[in-house]
Amino acid sequence: MKQYEIREMKLAPLGRQKIEWVKNHMPLLKGLYDEFNIDKPFQGIKISLSIHLEAKTAYLCEVLAAGGAVMAVTGSNVLSTQDDVVAALAAEGISVYAYHGATPEEYRRHLEMTLEHKPNIIIDDGADLVSLIHDSRPDLAGETWGGCEETTTGIMRLKAMEKDGILKFPMVAVNDAKCKHFFDNRYGTGQSTWDSIMRNTNLIIAGKQVVVAGYGWCSKGIAMRAKALGARVIVTEVDPVAAIEAVMDGFEVMTMDRAAPLGDIFVCATGNTQVITLSHMLKMKELAILANAGHFDVEVFMPELEANVLEKKELRRNVMGYKLLNGKWICVLAEGRLVNIAAADGHPAEIMDMSFAVQCLSALYIKNHKGQLKNKVIDVSEEIDDAVARRMLNAWGITIDQLTKEQKRYLNSWH
Repeated sequence: MKQYEIREMKLAPLGRQKIEWVKNHMPLLKGLYDEFNIDKPFQGIKISLSIHLEAKTAYLCEVLAAGGAVMAVTGSNVLSTQDDVVAALAAEGISVYAYHGATPEEYRRHLEMTLEHKPNIIIDDGADLVSLIHDSRPDLAGETWGGCEETTTGIMRLKAMEKDGILKFPMVAVNDAKCKHFFDNRYGTGQSTWDSIMRNTNLIIAGKQVVVAGYGWCSKGIAMRAKALGARVIVTEVDPVAAIEAVMDGFEVMTMDRAAPLGDIFVCATGNTQVITLSHMLKMKELAILANAGHFDVEVFMPELEANVLEKKELRRNVMGYKLLNGKWICVLAEGRLVNIAAADGHPAEIMDMSFAVQCLSALYIKNHKGQLKNKVIDVSEEIDDAVARRMLNAWGITIDQLTKEQKRYLNSWH
């Protein structure tokens, strides 16, 4: 390994403490660990993983390793990697290539090192590993049976590859599973985004005017939690149906151009680029706060901002102030990167428990259907969604009704 092994191994006990904490709040992964440890369903199978590298992801890696997988691990964002967690994984003998604050060149090299293991299965978050194989290492495509994609942005990239006819192996759209996006994207992003904004600004949300860009599942969670905290919420959208839904959920809807002078806090979660541009920023209030909850750091368009400021200075940790050409200051959190993980701890453990349970079972699906799947983006099966949901209810001690034979017959009949 590199400097992350030499300089940070002393942090392994702290990382282990974090992993043990989330382990005690992730009953689904804990149950899968026990099952995998006995059955060894991934024995000798090489899995390369690129997900935000913090305690919950580390436990996912340990669960897969307990199943016999040979793991190679890196992060999916240069600011979301936690060095103490990396050290704890390394201490367990897992090959890990990441450290906090890596340069873009170092980040790419970590991805390349993760792929040098010649994976059979890929678990990706943003499709960086898959894109790298297609761009630079097509020789690895023959080794790869398929993979699983964690996030909306990654699925968008994969579907573009499928549309262009270049996707070389099947990818399971884990993000689109009911037990993922209904809960992870909405409740996980909603809570963790505001956790990050509040802990990094130490400002009250009640009474503020919040502008949420987009009204997909992540944005719905962000808007819902902002409203619950006492904020007045404006939503901006390009999809007319989503805009109607936002109105019916009780939010104002308008263009970003109109919202720009009104907002105190702006949060993007669209998966698109240049959602907030310099022209919007020049209309904002003094010390308006900008945060991005989308996967890539392109929604708050940082290159344009960086090139058009009079002054730049750090106002607090993870809060960078920019003095615009009109003399006003605005504040950008976490360099415009994914705020809830680049400047906090990401989604709650219980939320990631469901998402990562879907990942485990989807990876198992890839293994069990090797050579049988088309090179497409494929849905998570209903059986996996149902199994994860039932495991979650069981962990909570909740039982639900079952359809009777007569009810099943009725639902499947047409007369």
